[in-house]
Amino acid sequence: MSADEYAQRARTVLLPDTNVYINSFAGLLTPAAKHLMDNGLLFHSSVCLGEIAIGVGHSSPAHSNWNNTRREYAGLVASIPETRILEPDEQTWIEAGMIAGILARTQGYQRHQRKECLNDALIYLSAAKEGIPVLTSNRDEFDVIQQIARQGMFVHY
Repeated sequence: MSADEYAQRARTVLLPDTNVYINSFAGLLTPAAKHLMDNGLLFHSSVCLGEIAIGVGHSSPAHSNWNNTRREYAGLVASIPETRILEPDEQTWIEAGMIAGILARTQGYQRHQRKECLNDALIYLSAAKEGIPVLTSNRDEFDVIQQIARQGMFVHY
């Protein structure tokens, strides 16, 4: 489902993918995605927060925007109630591993792509377990995951 279609619903519930936070910080969200982020009831994935932390930790303190990046990330984490953070359980890890393995085999993924696929599957399955769609700009990646794990939903922009 597209972000434009999903935004027409009443109050929406979503789990933003990592790329949504990055695009939001950079001011690159589409109007529909921005509307969903500004007006939706947001849940957050510990996997996404970890991926963002990797990016912040990898940033050089010598970079002119480093302090802003750290402040934005710290502000994001501080603003999230603990009850809105979803963490994958043991069964979700196992299922995500199977999905990543199947896709690595059938899609010919390289080693780094397997880890990215595992994270995407963890995000997707954690949200699916709670009945929450994932908001993402990674339509192709989530589409192949959804072909295997039909119980979830994603909204793309």
